[in-house]
Amino acid sequence: MAESGASALPPARPARSPLYRAEQFVWLTARVLEQRLFAYHFLHGAPDPVETALDAYRNEDGGYGHALEPDLRGPVSQPLHTARALGVLDAVGRCGGQRVERVCRYLTTVSTADGALPSVVPGQGGYPTAPFVPVVDDPPSDLLATGPIVGLLHRNEVWHAWLFRATDFCWQAVESLEKSHPYEVEAAVAFLDSVPDRPRAEAAADRLGRLVREQRLAALDPARLDAWPVAPGYAPGEHHFPHDFARHPHSLARAWFTDAEMTRSLDHLAAEQREDGGWPIRWRRWAPAAALEARPAVTIAALRTLRAYGRYVG
Repeated sequence: MAESGASALPPARPARSPLYRAEQFVWLTARVLEQRLFAYHFLHGAPDPVETALDAYRNEDGGYGHALEPDLRGPVSQPLHTARALGVLDAVGRCGGQRVERVCRYLTTVSTADGALPSVVPGQGGYPTAPFVPVVDDPPSDLLATGPIVGLLHRNEVWHAWLFRATDFCWQAVESLEKSHPYEVEAAVAFLDSVPDRPRAEAAADRLGRLVREQRLAALDPARLDAWPVAPGYAPGEHHFPHDFARHPHSLARAWFTDAEMTRSLDHLAAEQREDGGWPIRWRRWAPAAALEARPAVTIAALRTLRAYGRYVG
């Protein structure tokens, strides 16, 4: 029990605001990494503690493991873990230097013959893995794994030999898409939003946006979700909305949607905050720990998107 006169009260925030409620959820459920990230984004926290927390997931090979991406359990370094790590470093302005040089060396060692990345490299077998993440002996190159990493490295002006062929792979994959699914489109947007050739990126994004609308990959009216199909293999109700593709107003994907469509999407995102203060995951829940560990990151992402569009969070 605290001594009389001692104060351990957190800084005041508007009671019951979205941010206040989310903060209670984060302190109650989140891993140290997401606690530090929440503090950095919303409580004037410093970047050093975020980097320190991230180091717990780093392996000697320069990659990241240990369920940093909650749907892949076990210690093995994987591209999906490493993409998550680079996203954290980018968020706190630390995506560069020797740390990222080591990451690029790791990416070189796990690349496929065409210089890109598989979602899961051999070695994951034997560790618990989400059933929707395929584990095979000879995994193919995957835009879903490669696009976000290449985009983050370009965004931070990282130059490494690994990037050249990986960038070529992403261009070929994005520009040849004829039929896609929402997570692949998100990966394509992550690449296009940061790749240096802006005229080519804008042209590719314009084509991709038409594909998204033609194939009805974005639910444009959250009040009529039964009118929008869920992609094959996705969980029931695993819809994607305009804000999932255009996570900030400067994204190339923002031009795909009208102001009214984006307003409805952001209204829906704000309304998704649960009574416990967190946002839900929409994909298939396959293990309690994986779902619990994913929700704080989803909550931070929701708050950042709402704030980026000028919505009140607290």
